[in-house]
Amino acid sequence: MINLKYGFFALLLLLAAVSCTEDEELPQISDAPAPSNISALFTIASDNSGLVTIQPNGQGVTAYTVFFGDGSDEFAELSPGETVQHVYPEGNYTVVIEAMAINGKVTEFTQDLTVSFIAPQNLDVQIVPVAGDPFSIDVSATAELETFFEVYFGDSEDEEPVSFMEGETVRHTYESTGDYEVQVVARSGGSASTSFTDTITISNPLLLPIDFESTMQNYAFENFGGAESTVVENPDVSEGNMSTRVGRLNKSDGSEVWAGSLLELGEPIDFSQNQLVSIKTWSPQAGITVRLKLENATDSEVFVEVDQTTTVANEWEELIFDFSGMDLSAEYSKVVLFFNFGNNGTGANYYFDDIQLTDGLPEVALPIDFENLDIPFTGFGNAEAEVINNPDASGINTSNRVVRFVKADGAETWGGVFFDMDNPIDFVAGEKIQMKVWSPAIGATVLLKLENLADSDTFVELQVPTTVANEWEVLEFDFTGVDASNDYQRVVLFFDFGNNGTGEPYYFDDLELAN
Repeated sequence: MINLKYGFFALLLLLAAVSCTEDEELPQISDAPAPSNISALFTIASDNSGLVTIQPNGQGVTAYTVFFGDGSDEFAELSPGETVQHVYPEGNYTVVIEAMAINGKVTEFTQDLTVSFIAPQNLDVQIVPVAGDPFSIDVSATAELETFFEVYFGDSEDEEPVSFMEGETVRHTYESTGDYEVQVVARSGGSASTSFTDTITISNPLLLPIDFESTMQNYAFENFGGAESTVVENPDVSEGNMSTRVGRLNKSDGSEVWAGSLLELGEPIDFSQNQLVSIKTWSPQAGITVRLKLENATDSEVFVEVDQTTTVANEWEELIFDFSGMDLSAEYSKVVLFFNFGNNGTGANYYFDDIQLTDGLPEVALPIDFENLDIPFTGFGNAEAEVINNPDASGINTSNRVVRFVKADGAETWGGVFFDMDNPIDFVAGEKIQMKVWSPAIGATVLLKLENLADSDTFVELQVPTTVANEWEVLEFDFTGVDASNDYQRVVLFFDFGNNGTGEPYYFDDLELAN
C-alpha cells in the first residue's frame, strides 16, 4: 500500500530542490536528524467498548502514521498533538507508529497494547526518592493485562491523575514536607481496574552546614529561659556576611542567664574529618560570651560545650569553636546556642549564620584579598601561580600580598591556573566580578572562567584585555544574567590567553562581587 502522505512530502521536497540554490536553507533541512524519543500513550474507555485513544509523541516530527496492529489495513495520519481512536476486541496488539521529519526521514516505533476487560493482575509499583532532592519521587509500575496506569500523588483536593505506560517513570515534586497518600491505578480495557496505595513521608532533615537560606526547610527552634530564635532577613548585608537570611536570637529583658535556643539535626555530627565548628555572629557589643553546646539526641547529660568571646560590635565576625581533644565518641545531634551567657537578658537581638564544620583555615569565598589566605593553585598548560609579597605596592593596590602568575616560555596558549572555593559563588551581592591586575603589556587578554565542580562542561567565561602596562588596574567581568543554580565553585584564570607563554609574570589580587 502506498502511503499518500509520504509521497506528498517527497514531491514537495523534490520541487523545493529544483527551485532552491545551494546558498538557501534546503541543505540545512535535508541534514536535519530523523525524529527521536517517539512514544505513544494509550487510553482505553472504561465502558468495555474497547475504544482506545492513541496519542503519539516525539521530537522533530512533522507527521505521524499510526498502524493499529489488529490485522486490518486501516491506519491514521496525524499531525503533532492529534489523537486517533480505534475499537479493539480483547487481545494483545502491536501498534506501529511511523514518525516523519520535515525532510522525509522516518523513525519507526512499536508499542504493545493489551485490551482486556478483566482487572489487571500482579500490579507492582515502585516509589523511589530522587537522590539529592528530598521533595521529589519517581513512580513506575508493571502489571499483567493492564492497558495503562494512572497515579494520584495526594497533594491536591481536586487532583487530576497523571497517566503513564509500563516502562515509563513519572517524577513528582512536593511543595512542602508531610505525609502523602500515593495511589497507582492499573486500568484494563474496560471498567475493571487494580489499585495500589502507599503513604510516603516527605521530610527535609536539618543537617550541617546550616545557612538558613532555604525556604523549604523547617528551622524548628526550641527556646528556653526567655530566649526566642527565628529566621529573619539579614539586617546587615555586608562584606562579613552577604547572606539573605540569618538566625536571630532575642534574649528578652530579664531572661535567665542561661537562656538560649536549640536546633535538632537529622543525624549526628560527623567529626571524622574536622573537629572545629565555625559560626558567623553579630552582636550589639564586644566582649560577650557565646556558648556552643552539642548534645546527644536522647540524653541531655551527654554533651560537650565551648565558649567564645565576641571581639567587635554591630558587625559580623566568624567565631571558631574547637572541640578537638574532647570525647567525641558519643553521638551529638542537638546544637544549642547561648548569647551573652552568664548575664540576664536585656532585650537585645543577636544574629548568627553559617553553622558548619571547618578545618580552621580561612574560608575561600568572595571577596578574596590573599592577605591571610594561602590558596593551593593548580596549574595546567605549563602555567603556575603562588601567593607572594606585592612587588609593586603602589597606586590602587598597596596590599601586602598578591598572586603571581607565570606562563613559562613556550607554554600552551591556554595555560592557566584554578582554585576551588568552599561554596558556590553567591551572586546576591552582584553579578560582576572585579579583579585587580598587573600586566607587563597593554592588550593582554585575561580570561576568567567559572565552573561547576562536578561537571566542568557547566561553565561561564569572559575575556577582558588589559589597558595599562606595569601598573595595577581593575578589570571587570560582567556575568549579568548568570544562572546561579549551576553552582559555580571553581575559578579558572588565564593571562595573555591565546598566546604562547613568554615567562613574564602577571599579578592579580582582590577578587570581589560588584553591581
